[in-house]
Amino acid sequence: MKKRLVFITIFASLLLLLAACGTDATETSGSSSDNNKETAVDTFTVGLEAGYAPFNWTQLDDSNGGVKIDGNAEYAGGYDVEIAKRIADGLGKELVIVKTEWDGLVPSLQSDKIDAIIAGMSPTKERKETIDFSENYYTSNFVMVVKKGGAFEGATSIQDFSGAKITGQLNTSHYGVIDQIKDVQKQPASDNFAAMRVALESGVIDGYVSERPEGISASSANENFAMVEFTEGFKAKEEDTAVAVGLKKGSDLTDKINEILAEISEEERQEIMDKAINNQPAAE
Repeated sequence: MKKRLVFITIFASLLLLLAACGTDATETSGSSSDNNKETAVDTFTVGLEAGYAPFNWTQLDDSNGGVKIDGNAEYAGGYDVEIAKRIADGLGKELVIVKTEWDGLVPSLQSDKIDAIIAGMSPTKERKETIDFSENYYTSNFVMVVKKGGAFEGATSIQDFSGAKITGQLNTSHYGVIDQIKDVQKQPASDNFAAMRVALESGVIDGYVSERPEGISASSANENFAMVEFTEGFKAKEEDTAVAVGLKKGSDLTDKINEILAEISEEERQEIMDKAINNQPAAE
């Protein structure tokens, strides 16, 4: 009888021990889940192409302030990345860069895959119908990128490109202003700037419309390219030549980001851009 009682006592103790272990495991699991939620909240996820130097580009390491691209062995650098870093610091969050095709940026924002678009995007009237924007963080002007030593390098007016084969990036104001050139041979829009540079190098096009920072970048990276600035240039609204942070409609980040941007002087913004132009990879 005593042996049976001892056995029952030991068995009951084992059950209590297993129950306690199960409780600990559950609590640990719940704690881990809470930690993951906190980690997610503490990140500022930014979408950009990483292919529009000097605003943003892809590089192989973290030199010159490069930030690792999420889910990728490569890094992103450039003016947009530096602005994103300033915003993330101001928000007290960790910056996460998500490399995204241009046409995928707005859908990614709307589906909460990213918190913001910082990709040299202009706050046009059309875009404002679907997303919100911060105050501008850079303003430039339109230029043309052409072959150095070619027939169009000395152009002073956009009308000098009458009859020329010209393109711009898809779904941008760059492509829209081409219609201001009389008798231009407007080519199909390009998905990205890398493709336009290849087309220009091979003679498929005579030039492409860009903004001044990218024009400087292109001509610096490739000795066969030249940037053309105009005395009689494209007519454009400020919203077409400015860039701002794209945010989801009604985002509570908008006011906070505007406060952070207001602390960056125009002089400092130009210094950041100048460094980005100097630091861009030669292959861009």
